[in-house]
Amino acid sequence: MTRSRVRKPKLRPYLAREPLSMRHNPNDCQKPQQLGLISCYVSQSAVSMYHKDSLQQDSGSAIFSLKGPNLRISSIKSAVCIALTITIAGSNGRLVIAESGSTDPNSNVAEVKVGWSEFHGPAGTGFVSEGSLPKNWTDQEYVWRYPLAASDVGSPVIAGGIIYFLTTDREAKTISLEAVQLATGSPVFKKSFPQSAFHVHSRNSFASSTPAVDDKGIVVAWSDSEHTFLKSFDIDGNEQWSRDFGTWQSQHGFGTSPRLFGSMVLLFNSQQADQLRPGEEPGQSRMIAVSRDTGETLWETPLETTRTCYGVPAIFVAPDGTTQIIAANTGNGMFGLDSQDGRMLWNLPVFSKRCCSTPVLYGNLALASTGSGGGGNELVAVRIPTSDAEKPEEVYRIDRSAPYVPTLAVKGNQFFMVDDKGIASCREIETGTPVWTKRLGGNYSASPIIVGDTLLAINLDGIATLMGTGDKFEPLGKVDLGGSVGATPAFSDGYLVLRVGDEIRCLSNRSESE
Repeated sequence: MTRSRVRKPKLRPYLAREPLSMRHNPNDCQKPQQLGLISCYVSQSAVSMYHKDSLQQDSGSAIFSLKGPNLRISSIKSAVCIALTITIAGSNGRLVIAESGSTDPNSNVAEVKVGWSEFHGPAGTGFVSEGSLPKNWTDQEYVWRYPLAASDVGSPVIAGGIIYFLTTDREAKTISLEAVQLATGSPVFKKSFPQSAFHVHSRNSFASSTPAVDDKGIVVAWSDSEHTFLKSFDIDGNEQWSRDFGTWQSQHGFGTSPRLFGSMVLLFNSQQADQLRPGEEPGQSRMIAVSRDTGETLWETPLETTRTCYGVPAIFVAPDGTTQIIAANTGNGMFGLDSQDGRMLWNLPVFSKRCCSTPVLYGNLALASTGSGGGGNELVAVRIPTSDAEKPEEVYRIDRSAPYVPTLAVKGNQFFMVDDKGIASCREIETGTPVWTKRLGGNYSASPIIVGDTLLAINLDGIATLMGTGDKFEPLGKVDLGGSVGATPAFSDGYLVLRVGDEIRCLSNRSESE
């Protein structure tokens, strides 16, 4: 990658103490300490990252420059320097991680949108450091409740003080993108489209996909088996472009969600080729990248087609600034694609069953799970190769209490997971070493999330369990929501958003001064 020399603002150093995550106030670190792989130089308008052996900001050796019109450096609370995941307090900002030397925000290597703008929150980790959750609440404590026409399992997202989600109306035979105000539940817009019935799993629904949001608008995906739609809308709900990728073949129905990455939209179009019913034709799996602005195809990569898999692609940023799209399926296993052209860079066939959860990255580790409704679930950690000379490596495999559908949540150097049969556990992410395990009870499809120091998991019957995130299991509270829950909660700006049965509910833990 060619890097040009640019004039940099006056910066103060902020060094990562380890090659993975740091949780320090930038004001507490006034000079580099030779303890980590990357140094972060912070100003009020930009962040630049350097190898530890090239700490002079005028050397032209920056790995990345971070900038954005709404970037407030004082609000940075954590950074994952290898995966380059940055969490910022608040919900309305946008942080761009741009190619070193670039002054064009559109020429970005990766971007992290603040709030809860895609499935499972910032970078798909399910964790936000800012905020807290109440440990108990009653029906009278919801800020508002928004009625829906059906009980769907698509997760809501939050961006710019607006909640976005998909809904269906089986009587009207429509699927809709809806938007409501986060603080009040007042409707902003509703855009409806024809939707025909098709076969889905008993725990699935027609509106099972999660929207993705950036400053250009909202991208959604859905299918009716004959059509697979990917559509973009502006923030007022006006359609910007639409794509139809044809038939969708799956034993369990649709469920994949789009991923926004710089100037492209990614759709993991995984389909079924085995376990088909009589008369069904096998589908063709592929990873699709389209232009964020126009919807035109940038590239498509054919994938092994076995069983439909549903994870949202993750973005890995290598130390040299190149990026890989990380995904998991039954046929290819864990794999990485070149983000520029979709070329398969590597794959490691580590899965024998369906992959429903979303891969989660930690440093150069990719974690994903596989399983079935009948059991045999496993979670596998793979070391991502960062050069042609390196090979992917299975680091560890967990075959006890691993999730099939729920995605794990990451905080610090630990991950937290809840398997489909209600066993919660905490493990060290680098080794997979158990920290604690606890049976919660019930069955689970929604993914756990972490807000501050509280882990929230909600089972299919709507029993919400709140736990601590320390080295010992700590029960904090339990709430019966009084309805079914298959959608992952969302949290932003002090508000917890829940999809319970045929309602969207909002709970606030903000102080009156906020």
